[in-house]
Amino acid sequence: MDLSNSNTANNLEAAFGGESMANRKYLFFAEVTRKLGMSELSKLFKETANQETEHAFAHFRLMHPELVMDDASSLTEEQKKAIASRCLELAIEGETYEYTTMYPGFAAQAKEDRDSKAVAEFEGQQKESQEHAQTFRKAAHNFGLLTNVEQHHARQYTEALQSLEGVNPPEKSAGDNPTIQKWICRQCSMIYDPVAGDPDSGIAPGTPFAEIPDDWHCPICGASKKTFVLYEEAVAA
Repeated sequence: MDLSNSNTANNLEAAFGGESMANRKYLFFAEVTRKLGMSELSKLFKETANQETEHAFAHFRLMHPELVMDDASSLTEEQKKAIASRCLELAIEGETYEYTTMYPGFAAQAKEDRDSKAVAEFEGQQKESQEHAQTFRKAAHNFGLLTNVEQHHARQYTEALQSLEGVNPPEKSAGDNPTIQKWICRQCSMIYDPVAGDPDSGIAPGTPFAEIPDDWHCPICGASKKTFVLYEEAVAA
């Protein structure tokens, strides 16, 4: 579908929002009627909520065709990561808007209206949205870390295959410059690069491994710093 027409794009977003709201509203009604002992009515609300979900999904697919796939098994690992990364980007965008703009604005209005319950609700949701955004950012960061891990594994398998074919493995070295020496986790193969650091854990770019606090842990598997060993790479010819 051509979404170059901004009106159509806006209408799709509005329809997605409406169907999504209907889904949660009907689930709420289902819970209310369940507590009232009206099981058939509760079932009706749940069934309708599921239908509204399908409507919302249909709208969202049109809004984000980059997330639509017919057969996930036919995708490469890089394609799968690209789709998952896009999901994280959209999640971060939404949660960031909620805690930086939406809920602070709502809370300010509630204070003007002297509605203390609404203020508490909005401020609580603002904090939770910030936590969600941070969680999604961490997940996105880990996708980047895992890319390096998988490249490392691919190189290992390539060298193993070449060895079976009688090809000698390339000469490797970790170098002697601590500012660029990489270290690898023996538990999950996460590679610490001092050039990039680990900002999510408070380790600034340019921090040599030796200067990382001893209580630092692997951002992927949680292993301690002592689990890491120098990472040797092929020496350039």
